[in-house]
Amino acid sequence: MRGISIPESSIPDCRKAFLLGAGLGTRLRPLTDSIPKCLVPIAGKPLLSIWLEICENLGIEDVLINTHYRAEQVENWAASQRSPVKIRLAYEPHLLGSAGTVAAHRGFVAGTGSFFIFYADNLARVDIKGLKDFHYCHQGLITLGLFRASRPSECGIVSLDKEGRVTAFEEKPAKPASDMANAGIFVAREELFGCLPASPSFADFGKDVLPQLVGKMYGHLLPGYLVDIGTVENYQRAQDEWSRIEALNSACGGATSRSATRACSDQTP
Repeated sequence: MRGISIPESSIPDCRKAFLLGAGLGTRLRPLTDSIPKCLVPIAGKPLLSIWLEICENLGIEDVLINTHYRAEQVENWAASQRSPVKIRLAYEPHLLGSAGTVAAHRGFVAGTGSFFIFYADNLARVDIKGLKDFHYCHQGLITLGLFRASRPSECGIVSLDKEGRVTAFEEKPAKPASDMANAGIFVAREELFGCLPASPSFADFGKDVLPQLVGKMYGHLLPGYLVDIGTVENYQRAQDEWSRIEALNSACGGATSRSATRACSDQTP
């Protein structure tokens, strides 16, 4: 599969993305006592603003952002944006989980073929275009962006065959089979909805969906920088590192070559 070359003109573009950022951010308190986790500042810029720039650079035209805690602040942020990317907000009175949110908004991506799913409470500067290109080299339901985890027992861990097909997936295993972990950056086909809840209900990709898709999904290691800012320790690390990462990325003209690293969560509080 990896050796297949597809002419650029034949590759459909992913024009829509889910930005999943409605987590409560309880591990970031007291910072999140007054602000939702998806809007915490990174070097003075709200996290969602960084993701909106990523989407614009990928040619994404339309994003759906789920909201819950302090939703009015996300509404105010969205109203202030001057991005060419159209922003749609979906308020959840009760959190639906990462997969539940996507399942509830099937109509948002109807007719698109493939689309992005991003965990927007991560801070990332990785090669997402490479992930998309690999997605069009196979017929799997979903392509998982992966990283090398320093603490794999805290992550969703993947095993791959030589073609990149996922042969095993386990969420937070006691005895990890590898160090390749789910990065919360996906490219999915519309056929994925056949594996999601038919009616709005809570569902988590890592716990409820991905283990059922072994053999039907693929994985691709993402070069670059990625960190879950969901703890005070990781948030401070991101603050300390981000300006340097951005400078390096600018100097390289794209995603940094450093291996993506992150502490793991799947929209957990």
